[in-house]
Amino acid sequence: MDDEIRHPLAYARNERGWSQEELARRIRQAAARRGLRSGTRGSRISKWETGRATPDEEESQPLIAEVFGVDYAAVAHLGWPNWLPGQDEPLPLGPRNAVFSLREALMTSLDRRSFIAYTSGALAAFAHRWAVTEPDPSPRWTPRLPVDTELLDWLEATGAELILLANQRRKRTRRLLGEHLTTITDILSEGRYTRPIEQRLHTLAASLSQTIAWQKFDERRHASAGRFWHAALHNAHTAGQRDLGAGILSDLAYQMLWLNDARGAVEILEHAIPRTQHPTARALLLLRQARALAALNEGGPCRRALTAAEKALQAPSYDPPPAWCSWMGMADLAADSGRCLADLGQRRRAHQLMDEGIHLLPTTRSKTRAVFMTYQAETYLRDGEPEIAAATAIRSLDLASRINAPRCVTMVRDLEEKLSPYAHTAGVGELLGRLRAIG
Repeated sequence: MDDEIRHPLAYARNERGWSQEELARRIRQAAARRGLRSGTRGSRISKWETGRATPDEEESQPLIAEVFGVDYAAVAHLGWPNWLPGQDEPLPLGPRNAVFSLREALMTSLDRRSFIAYTSGALAAFAHRWAVTEPDPSPRWTPRLPVDTELLDWLEATGAELILLANQRRKRTRRLLGEHLTTITDILSEGRYTRPIEQRLHTLAASLSQTIAWQKFDERRHASAGRFWHAALHNAHTAGQRDLGAGILSDLAYQMLWLNDARGAVEILEHAIPRTQHPTARALLLLRQARALAALNEGGPCRRALTAAEKALQAPSYDPPPAWCSWMGMADLAADSGRCLADLGQRRRAHQLMDEGIHLLPTTRSKTRAVFMTYQAETYLRDGEPEIAAATAIRSLDLASRINAPRCVTMVRDLEEKLSPYAHTAGVGELLGRLRAIG
């Protein structure tokens, strides 16, 4: 840990680019979402970071855990400040660690590695190792049972169906996804198989892990999401699936952007983008790179990334896009381009593009529609139009609540503090009241 950042809280805060005042603001927001009041200010953060005071275990620490996306169980089990993120590193790449990373992600015991999030520096180094390391087959150990190819066909078909249903039936599929991944992990550990079958098993494990990671991310369980993305990357690498591995790295970059670490996201994507093969995969990664660059207010590089993404998306290909990015289309390009331009201050064009993106979305992508509408609401708020912002946010909240999309609800909640000064504006009071009722 850097000599200038001696306390884990300061380290975790610095990793996200937050000042002490910004962290205090987020703690107050977390309290408000629970219907509570917090008097946390930057001065109190300073006392915690210098050891002059310790946050209360029953009141302040749960709020801090929520802000950092750490499972609450770690607070009592590990104690202050051991549960704070940023004190762990990914497993090194290698065939022996592919199965171990799966078991680590799946474990349910209160182990330290279940809760601590990876730092951006550790992830950037991990992305570099992925980019320069060629996969090797897993070492052979004493076999117990040969892998039944008919069973494997069924496991792949069922896994694909579960992945497809994951967004629409979140509660119903959560346990099934975990049990399916556990079965694959056991087969990888105990089975006897040829290299082609091994690749199929690791590919399925990677896809299931990636899907579970997104569910954890949507639930704001960021440390757990990171574990599953970490396992997914190990298994995609062992399977020799470069596009899938690049996509998983871009998922980690997206998470870092969500946690306000845009620079870390850019660093990861710089390793991933050059190694994509399918143009649709490259388009998605370039679009996420543009989002991170816009957050850094780097207009020129952001626009170049958007142009490259559009060119890649329109490039002909004889092969269908990989399943993990098959949904990527012009709707996503338009809406996310609009979000980029909003960050860069070009809000009129931003609204046009976001409207276009929402119009192009198929009806099956309700969660994405809710996300895009929240982008719009945030942009209207920046424009000084709280009434339109509130109306748009209410539509997003209605949709997110109906389809059980907690991340979208959180995005609307994040507008609460900026909307509060307009409580008497038409529609704003209704939205604030509904957010308080959600708790």
